[in-house]
Amino acid sequence: MAESTSKLEENLRSLLSNRAGFESGPRPQDLTVRLTRAEDVPAAAQALCTQGLSFAMLVATDEEASAERDLKVRYIFEPGTESTLPRPDIFVTVVASLDVAHPELPSISSNVPSANWHEREAKDLFGIAFTDHPDLRPLVLHDGWPQGLYPLRKKFDGSQRCAVELAEEFPHLLVEGEGVLEVPVGPIHAGIIEPGHFRFSTVGEKILHLEPRLFYTHRGLEKRVEGLTVDDAFYVVERICGVCSVSHGLGFCEATEQIARVDVPARGRAIRTLALELERLYNHVGDIGNIPAGAGYHYGTSAGARMKEGLQQLNERLTGNRFLRGLVTPGGVRLDVTSELVRSIESALSVIEEALDNLMDRIENNASVLDRLDTTGILRQKDAINLGVTGVAARASGVDRDARRDHPHVAYADDNGPRVSVVTSLDGDVHARLSLRAAEARESMRIIRALLASLPQGPLHVAVPKVLSTSGIGLCAIESPRGAALHWLRIDANGRVDRYHLRSASYANWPAVPLAAQNDIIPDFPLINKSFELCYSCTDR
Repeated sequence: MAESTSKLEENLRSLLSNRAGFESGPRPQDLTVRLTRAEDVPAAAQALCTQGLSFAMLVATDEEASAERDLKVRYIFEPGTESTLPRPDIFVTVVASLDVAHPELPSISSNVPSANWHEREAKDLFGIAFTDHPDLRPLVLHDGWPQGLYPLRKKFDGSQRCAVELAEEFPHLLVEGEGVLEVPVGPIHAGIIEPGHFRFSTVGEKILHLEPRLFYTHRGLEKRVEGLTVDDAFYVVERICGVCSVSHGLGFCEATEQIARVDVPARGRAIRTLALELERLYNHVGDIGNIPAGAGYHYGTSAGARMKEGLQQLNERLTGNRFLRGLVTPGGVRLDVTSELVRSIESALSVIEEALDNLMDRIENNASVLDRLDTTGILRQKDAINLGVTGVAARASGVDRDARRDHPHVAYADDNGPRVSVVTSLDGDVHARLSLRAAEARESMRIIRALLASLPQGPLHVAVPKVLSTSGIGLCAIESPRGAALHWLRIDANGRVDRYHLRSASYANWPAVPLAAQNDIIPDFPLINKSFELCYSCTDR
């Protein structure tokens, strides 16, 4: 176990007395705390938060077929911005064992707001009751899903089609008062996007309350990968989201490689890093173009679309796919970067750099656009921290977190690998989120050029055993275009996926959108929503 966790373990031992066991894992520097009583979860969570750790993810597992015959809930924490731990690349897992017949434990959501969705999801999919939870309405399972049927239990047949039951209207907060109106938007929209329902409570145009409801197209992909080989499961994970193909595929690969104890060759790590930054770049420039659309600035929309199109054509030359699929593979990468491709990338970057500077100059000198961007959709730093917001949305609110630096992966972890300059802002508004994307796009171009100038020689990949020599757990964080995506993977003794769980950046950030929109006006909601640029697909996994 890493020395930096020893003080943390000492404090937890003092708090929990003899009611917990301690071990290193999943990685050598990580700490796992196994509680003997589920009711001690809030105390353990409070102790970790007091020392500056923040809640990252909840993973529920059905282990009824094991010797312990139970359900387990794992609360995973990581160092936050105020952590006293000297090393940020640490995960602390608090494990509670629950009776399969009556799975119940105290909720931590009242004191740890970022755990709210996670506990609601575990209730829906595993049937776990979280006592004293502030809002236990269904989250993932929609109207008509049969009561008492939990789709991530091992006994549930994922191929079956469930009969829909009659259901009452979904309960929502009713705002009453003189002049108060409800404005429902969605779930079907005019654009080519996935469904999401937004219920606005307004007085005039001012938003008093916004209640979003998502998960209309939840695909059950975590159930789908159960029992698959690593190679087969990888192709499912890579397709969870179109525009995060590299990020999600890489997270699954790194978790697999942890379990298999294999090291990807240096050239493979460098090309993986290159792909991550190209993915970030084409997402950022596209998002920079999408945001002005909410202000009716159509030049910005067109300019962003042109930049994104140029980069996606480059992606296709690199991988044969506009979304960079088919490059990353367990053990490394499938495709090399030739000298001709290096020249193509450098040429494309020169065009994008000039176009981005031109677009940002036009936006920053357009008073009517700035009037719509400034002080709109403010997310305060304290709220961003409490909700566990990540990525651009967090950094634009002054939260200094970036998984490329805090949980180094691929070439970012190498001694001579690229170092990321993390940019933050305290404004927390639409303008800050737009400007930060531009700064991060320029940083991505710098990193890409540095990688191309020093690509190491050697093999592209290493073989990963078809049947892993040991079962185990892999846990990693990958900085996707929208923020840190956390991947938890457990392989069984036959080398097949027993449980896989993804906490995407969009999943972490969606609860912040209604908070940022509160007290703004309905015409500004498209601006606010686009400035977060969250993904339905990453959420409906």
